[in-house]
Amino acid sequence: MSVEDQIAMIRDDDLLVEVEQARGHFMFKTIIEHIAHKQALRDSEAAKRTEIDARRAVMSRDQRRRDAVREVIENTPSCPENIQHIHSVLALCGLPYREPKGEREFFREYGRNTLSIMAGRLKNPRTGQMEVQGLPYGPKARLVLLHLCTEAVRQRSARIEVADSLSGFIKQMGFPVTGGERGTLRQFKEQLNRLAACTMQLGLWDGAARSSTLNVPPFRQLDIWLTGNTDQGLLWSNTVQFHADFYENLIRHALPVDIRAARAFAGSARKLDMLFWMGYRLRSVQRPLRLSWDNLHQQFGSDNASIRSFKQAFKGDLSHIKEVFPRLRVSLDDSGMLLLPTDPSELLVRPKRPKLEKQAASAA
Repeated sequence: MSVEDQIAMIRDDDLLVEVEQARGHFMFKTIIEHIAHKQALRDSEAAKRTEIDARRAVMSRDQRRRDAVREVIENTPSCPENIQHIHSVLALCGLPYREPKGEREFFREYGRNTLSIMAGRLKNPRTGQMEVQGLPYGPKARLVLLHLCTEAVRQRSARIEVADSLSGFIKQMGFPVTGGERGTLRQFKEQLNRLAACTMQLGLWDGAARSSTLNVPPFRQLDIWLTGNTDQGLLWSNTVQFHADFYENLIRHALPVDIRAARAFAGSARKLDMLFWMGYRLRSVQRPLRLSWDNLHQQFGSDNASIRSFKQAFKGDLSHIKEVFPRLRVSLDDSGMLLLPTDPSELLVRPKRPKLEKQAASAA
């Protein structure tokens, strides 16, 4: 292709400036080839973006969100700024999906183990009364736990300030930060209060003749004081202190979660549970793991009275997760779910290598 033909392909203003600056240079032809190549790359990217925009134009809002997250994850490696943490126990034991109205205890079985959550009370700084708090539920309770566990791990402290960081986290999750009676700040603060007031029990059984019951209250103290803004209701400043046993166990067993993946499913409690659970399972499964529909129903079906309705809802939820992670080695059939061993390079957050393995690699 002649120099004139290459120049004719160059259209972007900044590249045309480079063409004029190169005139008279002894390497003019080579420079033009380089500029034409840059124009071709830009045209290719623009064509791809047009194709993506056209494809997303016929998608629903949630589909577009999942597709955008998939694109970011596939093209941008995970970095420390993207990593959040949640306790591994909470990745295995989900909270209620919807508000258990009128109930003070939530009970769930998962395999041989059980989770029991009891609602509690908090002292209102305005009235001085101990007020009943409901059970934590829904996606916002899970996101609050994710945020608090992350701050505890990052700060290496059982006592954390949440008033300033909570608004930023809400934005990061894709929610508008709004005040008032129905604002998102009030909704997140309500779940924070419910979590701070509740107590949890884990029942462990070996399947034969031995069992154990663990009391694991996540928080030891929640400090609340009025901000002086009387029209904000629950929008108080909060300092949360984890229970020492829970905090120490969290530091040892914190499960990393890519915040970009959590953002894709921030509006669905069950999809967040599935994301956390599969993140835990796929990091440790060494051989194919089969789970029956009954197992899955016990783990994820608290809102579905019949296993038939659960199957339909679960299949849809898993298909949405696989839209974001198309290489996920998880499948469903008439028997249930099959999880296959996954190469660490394919995991969203790669597990840390043991120190001895790192030393051997560096020595090599």
